[in-house]
Amino acid sequence: MGYMSLLAVEHPRLHEIEILWCDFERVDLNRLPELTMLTFSCLNYLHYPLSFGYVPLLHKASISIVARPEHEMLKLSEFLGKATISNLCLGFGREKIWVKPEDLRELSQVFSKLRLMHLTAISDECDLTWTMFVLQGAPSLEELGIRVCNCPGISDEDNNSERKDAGAKWEASDFKHRNLYVLRIFGFQSEDKFVDYAKAIMKAAVNLEDIYLHEKPACKVGCGYIPRQGDRYPRSRREKFLVRNSLGMHMRPFLRLYFVL
Repeated sequence: MGYMSLLAVEHPRLHEIEILWCDFERVDLNRLPELTMLTFSCLNYLHYPLSFGYVPLLHKASISIVARPEHEMLKLSEFLGKATISNLCLGFGREKIWVKPEDLRELSQVFSKLRLMHLTAISDECDLTWTMFVLQGAPSLEELGIRVCNCPGISDEDNNSERKDAGAKWEASDFKHRNLYVLRIFGFQSEDKFVDYAKAIMKAAVNLEDIYLHEKPACKVGCGYIPRQGDRYPRSRREKFLVRNSLGMHMRPFLRLYFVL
């Protein structure tokens, strides 16, 4: 169809769509009354690369966008439109965080049915507290997962000095979440950034039952990157004890902590 062209999609019976690493200017899902699953990824965008029209049955979506420093941040309340998704995965390609943290009032419509949320390919240069806006904006969320990766991204090759989480700032607030039961952290390291993040989730999610701390995931994009020296995933009994102690697990006797290699 041509580079940076418009793709408009309508179909009365289509159930699943995969649009992978496209160069469309925008994809419009105009009318897809039977669509239930969407996989979408893109490398370039000028404004909002995807729009949702009539997709009443869409419940699972995986959206990956590689954002450069010049790309604008997107508001999920505008980006997702009227699509009320229950299972959402957002990928960041180890590059700039492209979502703009929003509060409950803005996200109440699009996150009203959200039960499962995964944020993947977050650069290890980024802070993690910005992801708290998801928890605050999705009161029915039951599982939250984040995946941190230290593979080099596009801006690393360009020697770009701008932080990849510039603009992704979340204003801390004292709120309680009643429905989150599972937290998964992929690429966990025994560092303050990860420990403080887990503690922040534990404080907010008063009914949290399980925390899974996963070892650094293998690269899925075939970049050939060798993991850096000084990996600090807790493997020994002593290292695991220190993490448990840092998290204050003794204060939450019914909360289970798992180390997953």
